[in-house]
Amino acid sequence: MKTLYTYILAGLLVLSTFSCSDFLEEDPKGQLSQSTFFATESDLDLALNALYKQVANRQARNEGQVHMWAGDDLTTHPASNKEDFREFDRSQVSENSSRLQNTWDLAYKVIKAANYIINNAGRLTGDDARLNEKVKTTIAQAAYWRGFCYFQLSRCWEKVPIVLEDLMDYDAPVASPEEIMEQAISDLKIAEADLPVMWTAAPYAQNGMNIAVSRGAAKATLAYIYLSYAGWPYYKTEYYAQAAAKAKEVIDASDRGEYYYQLLDEYWKVHSWEYNYKNTEVLLATYYNLTTQAAMSTYCDIIEDMDGGGWHDSGAEIKFWKNFPEGPRKEATFAPKTLLKGELRDWWWDPNYGTPTGRTVCNPWYLAACEGARGTEFDIAKPVSQAGMTGEKSHKTIRLSEVYCWYAEAVGRSGGNDPFAYEVLNRVRTRAGLEPIPSGSLSPEGLAEAAYDEHGWEIGGYMWGSLAPRHHDMFRMFRVKDHFEYRKQNPEIEVAPGVFRKEKVEVSGTWNDAMMYAPYPSRDAMLNPNLKR
Repeated sequence: MKTLYTYILAGLLVLSTFSCSDFLEEDPKGQLSQSTFFATESDLDLALNALYKQVANRQARNEGQVHMWAGDDLTTHPASNKEDFREFDRSQVSENSSRLQNTWDLAYKVIKAANYIINNAGRLTGDDARLNEKVKTTIAQAAYWRGFCYFQLSRCWEKVPIVLEDLMDYDAPVASPEEIMEQAISDLKIAEADLPVMWTAAPYAQNGMNIAVSRGAAKATLAYIYLSYAGWPYYKTEYYAQAAAKAKEVIDASDRGEYYYQLLDEYWKVHSWEYNYKNTEVLLATYYNLTTQAAMSTYCDIIEDMDGGGWHDSGAEIKFWKNFPEGPRKEATFAPKTLLKGELRDWWWDPNYGTPTGRTVCNPWYLAACEGARGTEFDIAKPVSQAGMTGEKSHKTIRLSEVYCWYAEAVGRSGGNDPFAYEVLNRVRTRAGLEPIPSGSLSPEGLAEAAYDEHGWEIGGYMWGSLAPRHHDMFRMFRVKDHFEYRKQNPEIEVAPGVFRKEKVEVSGTWNDAMMYAPYPSRDAMLNPNLKR
């Protein structure tokens, strides 16, 4: 199966010199001259290829969004080399965290590559209508990814520089939270207006599906950004209605068949290898191929003391697992057993629990991106059948089930109780094996909370390039603080009759609202005097 990255490998190699520089690093050797580039259509292709290389790299890395560990669905190893993740798990982050630096760098590399296209591709416009259209859609793709990254930066840092030019500026001022969100919205509106509903030719379309970002994905992204703009720290509550309206545009177009998006009939298919390249639920994903550019697979998230090893960057928090509704979705989300000492055991198995010889790690773990040998489903009885940390599982950015949840939540938070909100929310619940919620049986706030919970379960533990992981929901509702206080208490939870477990990563200290954001990476703070807290 050839992917987008197979087709554009040559372009990646050619343009990686200009697109890989860090935001505040300048290395002019080998950079392409703006005065001579964008002279032919092939230059347009090469620049877009370079952008997608940076997108693929960012979306592949769990540290692309390291702040996800502050959510209530993720925890990490209590020792080992996972201190950078533990800092976010505890909401107490150091400016010297290497993962923090990577989160910053990976976003600004995408932004830099996008800026190069946005600022320069227009010189190819002229009398050729076909080429003009291609320039427009190329700029729209760049605008999408720039807006996407500014939104993600807003979740981790309160204020960041908005860089829209190609020039280096070591004194770049930081923008306010509102300015960052307005920039993201402005970029996404360009994408919404100028992207096609359906790509028709490779490499941007394959198997009858969009591989590159499309209009439906841009609309869905705007819906979630509006939902976020209505919440903390902005409280622009008028955006709840806008979020509902934008999400409904996607849903209605899908129901009419204008978009091909539809839910898969069984949840296990969502992250299966079988549907890796033909998942109609996916509005946007990053696709990988071992012959070109591989993704980080959650093989590295196998429990670290599991037979055959693993890296265990992340596991599930016990309370999240406990509260997760029983049914086929839970069965497909969490590994049912763990291979320990040659036997498949319940994740909580530990005959020496609470003693120095007990297991270091004792948490549920997620199956979403685990994969077996190339082209096969992951087998919990053979966890090392996929050699190494990389694989070919797609990293899903937006799924239709999420848009259903956003619509229902936005309707409720804007004071509505629309029967259609119940209908689409129940599409998600029914597939998960849950009883539908009778239309009108909840208050508007109750509807919003039901949709909020449902979205959390739909994407629990999934951080691989996601637009809206669990942490982002908690962030906009200002619920990270509540979870911090819960983690300080760290009560034992009954995970099976008479079996109690608690988190191994200890949380302590006194909350202050500044902990909602991370400090600036030390390297960039040294270069730019405006990056100070």
